[in-house]
Amino acid sequence: ALINMKINNVDEMKSAAQEILKLGANKVVVKGGHLGADRATDILFDGKEFKKLHSHRVETKNTHGTGCTFSSAIAANIALGKGFFEAVSHAKEYITGAIEHSLSIGQGYGPTHHFFDLYAKAGIS
Repeated sequence: ALINMKINNVDEMKSAAQEILKLGANKVVVKGGHLGADRATDILFDGKEFKKLHSHRVETKNTHGTGCTFSSAIAANIALGKGFFEAVSHAKEYITGAIEHSLSIGQGYGPTHHFFDLYAKAGIS
């Protein structure tokens, strides 16, 4: 929507990243979770280099808040001093786990489980 472009594959994701960078961004993440493959592939671009991040697709309807959680996790990792590619990679691992452990509560789209890793460390299921 930012660049009025339909994205159907990884090459178009890369083109979109270049166009978004021209709008004034310093670095870009183009999410590929809706491409329909068995893996979710994201494209990262820092203005010089592209990187691909892959994760398996988690079949669940409980994805409420994934975008906000992902972007917050990126910001938190950058605040911890991690570089762009490392910060996004850690955020991708985190959001994938939060989706895997999502909560089926209420009706409709449930939330991801933001504290799944802390529960696991505490031995709580």
